[in-house]
Amino acid sequence: MKFNLIGVPVNYGCDKEGAQFGPETFRKNNIAGLIEKEGHKVYDKGDIKIPFASSEEKFASHKNLKYLNQIVEYSNNLADAVYNSLNGSAVPFVLGGDHSLGMGSIAGASRHFDEIAVIWIDAHGDINTEETSPSGNIHGMPLAASMNVGNPALTNIYFKGQKVKPENVYIIGARDIDPGEYELADRVKLNLYTMKEVREKGLENVLKSVIYKINNSNVDGVHLSFDIDALDKSLVPGTGTPVSEGFSLKEGKDIFTGLIGHIHITSMDFVELNPVIDDADVKTVKNCFELLKHIFYVFKQHEEGSVEYAI
Repeated sequence: MKFNLIGVPVNYGCDKEGAQFGPETFRKNNIAGLIEKEGHKVYDKGDIKIPFASSEEKFASHKNLKYLNQIVEYSNNLADAVYNSLNGSAVPFVLGGDHSLGMGSIAGASRHFDEIAVIWIDAHGDINTEETSPSGNIHGMPLAASMNVGNPALTNIYFKGQKVKPENVYIIGARDIDPGEYELADRVKLNLYTMKEVREKGLENVLKSVIYKINNSNVDGVHLSFDIDALDKSLVPGTGTPVSEGFSLKEGKDIFTGLIGHIHITSMDFVELNPVIDDADVKTVKNCFELLKHIFYVFKQHEEGSVEYAI
């Protein structure tokens, strides 16, 4: 397979210092070499330019949304990079940076395909709006905006209106969800698999359900967005909003084996590494690279039709 690496060195969405150094850290640890060793072609397309704004300017463009203009600007550029990668028959693999980048990734994918599905693996729902967000941090809003819910500046990134239908959105592993997010999920009937539901039904059964629904739908593209805080906070001290009772590393691998192995994933995000707050043993970076090695291994298995994990 052919992958385009696209770095997004942004921390405006989480409003916490350090997330912008994620792409640099992935490159310093030779993510391109890792992908090549798993049998793929990889092209590093560099970083999306992030416009500068001081912390004093965070509410300059909106009283409830931090760094709105800057996030809209970079998101449009990211969307175009994703769209062009797909047009060139490469899988865009977007390296964060905070999860506000999901709006740009999804917008670019949505423009390329007739209808997309989005799988969102995260400790959070990321379906807040300016009315429901307790913080004003836009990294908690990208999925809502992609469904055309929220501020028009966010819902109209790259092109006007909805990028993904709510019935084609799958949230897996959420366990820190705001009241307004529960209300929205219920109102638009999202496929929301909270961690409580994952534990009750079993991870394998949840994956089977998602795989069945997507493979029996009309979508022709699938965007997979992974926030490392989906893992238990003991595994990822170097992320901005860690949450307990998350997935183990083995469960993380099982998720990717199931999804990448049985669904045609056409674009992907890997976000919210904050190397500034990682522990002295760089546990978070090490665990990220263990997952990344597995991800690209399964992409190769899928390409060859030799996935070992039975669903």
